Amino acid sequence: MSAQGQPIIILKEGTERSTGRDARGSNIMAARIVSEAIKTSLGPKGMDKMLVDSFGDVTITNDGATMLKEMDVQHPAAKMMVEVSKTQDDEVGDGTTSVVILTGELLGKATELMDKKVHPTVIIQGFRQAEEQALKILDEIAEKVDPKDKKALMKVSKTAMASKLISSHSEYLSNIAVDAVLQIAEPTDDGFSVDLDMIKIEKKPGASMTDTKLISGLIIDKEVVHNGMPKQVKKATIGLLNAAMEIEKTEFDSKIAIETPDQMQAYLDQEEQMLRDMVKKVKDAGINVLLCQKGIDDMVQHFLSREGILASRRLKKSDMEALAKATGAKVVNSVDQLSAEDAGYAELVEEKKISDDKMIFVEGCKNPKAVSILIRGGTERVVDEADRSIHDALCVVKDVVEEPKIVAGGGAPEIEVARQLRDFAEELVGRERLAVVAFADAIEVIPTTLSENSGMDPIDAISEMQSEHSKGNKWVGVNGFDNVVADMAKLNVYEPMVVKAQAVKSATEASTLLLKIDDIIAIQKMSAPPGPPGGGMGGMPGGMGGMPPMM
Repeated sequence: MSAQGQPIIILKEGTERSTGRDARGSNIMAARIVSEAIKTSLGPKGMDKMLVDSFGDVTITNDGATMLKEMDVQHPAAKMMVEVSKTQDDEVGDGTTSVVILTGELLGKATELMDKKVHPTVIIQGFRQAEEQALKILDEIAEKVDPKDKKALMKVSKTAMASKLISSHSEYLSNIAVDAVLQIAEPTDDGFSVDLDMIKIEKKPGASMTDTKLISGLIIDKEVVHNGMPKQVKKATIGLLNAAMEIEKTEFDSKIAIETPDQMQAYLDQEEQMLRDMVKKVKDAGINVLLCQKGIDDMVQHFLSREGILASRRLKKSDMEALAKATGAKVVNSVDQLSAEDAGYAELVEEKKISDDKMIFVEGCKNPKAVSILIRGGTERVVDEADRSIHDALCVVKDVVEEPKIVAGGGAPEIEVARQLRDFAEELVGRERLAVVAFADAIEVIPTTLSENSGMDPIDAISEMQSEHSKGNKWVGVNGFDNVVADMAKLNVYEPMVVKAQAVKSATEASTLLLKIDDIIAIQKMSAPPGPPGGGMGGMPGGMGGMPPMM
């Protein structure tokens, strides 16, 4: 109010504002609701979610990031949770459900402390200290492995798939995922680097999951351009061309004066000869498979088929790059540059019909740095979920190849981190120690949820694990398959250390960000000004300038 008793309006009409506890409370509540919704899908006995979008398309999944992406979340704080899981997915590819549950739990513990009059800033400082310490503990307890050790990579991959719809095929699919990553891993100065874009995944419903296979080469979703061409070429010499196999029309207008039919014929013969020469250059370079990023003229197709050359056109740029890496060929920019030394090699290039589509398989490359996985399955839903599961498996294998440290699964590392964090809190003075203890309690939400989802009593399970850990058995966790507390290392349940570390980092950042907010100012969407049907101009009643509406 002003001195004269006149109200002062600062914010636009229709703006909602909530401050202090209300603002923080509503944010934390929204974030925790998201976390509760996701909770039931954690672990090998976790439930799946069926998501139906506005078009009626159905997605059935157990993948945290996919669930949140498909849900149409409105609340700004809930959107933060979606971002957290997306970051986790982009960075390490797994642990997307865990990170959301952990963020929700950290906020829950922070609320309890704020109710006891601990200031949010103090909680944030405590959380940051606890995060730093937790990352150190994780690094200390992790086991080093050899990045090329297929057994260790298989364990990690199978663990990532254990909670998915396709867990019954995890052995078979893990084998494919591990082989694919090891094939494309490039040595660097301090280890290996893996570019997952070099593993191309093609999905085709039909056949069964065990017909999924790894192809040491590429699958191209294109057909052979001409019926007369061979559908199969063994010991293929492959040319990659980024130019059109046709006569370019000139850019400027030109006129040709033709006076007699003979001249017309000579002109056409000349054009045909140019096309023949193009094909001759391909043949002279010894190329019997030509893959072209641009178009191929009908006449050229005919000549190529007469020469027994298999050709395909209009390939995607990404496919051309992958083919170059797989076959060792160089992509050239004109027909004149095609040569035997720039050509690639594959044991077999073949057009196959997979369900209703024809695809070209380039198989048996010598040491391909790009490979393909063809995923098959009973229905489209199964194939989609298999794709997501294989993506997770590829990501965790990549994580271990790039950073060869692993920890056991089943909530064991979380219990160990929480135990050591509580010891660390003993040394602290001031209110931060309350926040560190709260952080330790929050981290235990992972084993608690795992035991709940497996149908165990969470309180009994947690206390049993804590007592085992205090005896020094650091890998004791929840065996979700048999509903008992067990040594997870003996069960070969392992996860990349990076996944756990990233989850701790992301969850801490997201929760501290929400704790710092004490004011929400939300501007309502503009609603159309009242007017007659058809909308009066400028919000004036009944059309222009207040004139009566015209009939």
